[in-house]
Amino acid sequence: MVARGRFITFEGTEGVGKSTQLKQAAMTLEQLGVDVVVSREPGGTPMAEKIRELLLAPREEAVHETTELLLMFAARAQHLHTKIRPALERGQWVLCDRFTDATFAYQGGGRGVSRARIALLEDLVQGDFRPDHVILLDAPVQTGMARAKKRGELDRFEQEDLAFFQRIRDAYLERATAMPGQYHIVNAELPLEQVSASVSALLTALVQHAC
Repeated sequence: MVARGRFITFEGTEGVGKSTQLKQAAMTLEQLGVDVVVSREPGGTPMAEKIRELLLAPREEAVHETTELLLMFAARAQHLHTKIRPALERGQWVLCDRFTDATFAYQGGGRGVSRARIALLEDLVQGDFRPDHVILLDAPVQTGMARAKKRGELDRFEQEDLAFFQRIRDAYLERATAMPGQYHIVNAELPLEQVSASVSALLTALVQHAC
């Protein structure tokens, strides 16, 4: 019987280096002999990526908070049931750029959607499924947004004001405080090499603990 893999998500506000750290994390796990799948949200499958395009594209039409929330969970349902769960059952470790914690932070903290509404959809789509570990890359909002603007054209979320992202950061830190066993906070304001070293050390410890 194949041992179930681990589901590890990377969270944080804009510009904290999630994409870079995901690549480094995958390399670290592969060097440790772990079979890895890397994915992202919204997205991760062809259908979910189409929903991602709808969500991120700047548009003149105002997007209602309920529309945004339902699209997020529609993409998540497809991603979870067609990619994440099958990979875990095969014994692979799944590294994912964002998951439901991002919804609690962005739609909950940022948009002001009630936690109860988000939790209702979380239970509908996921049942009792939750990440095994959440790596929160944390940096001051001003630092992250300055980095994000250097990447080029901003998507619909990145065009929000600093107050929006401060609420998101606060929501993430609140969840990390409430779930210290699941959350691992990494200081993403440090130089890239130091951030990567912290993430690698954390993953190495998780692999050793899983053995």
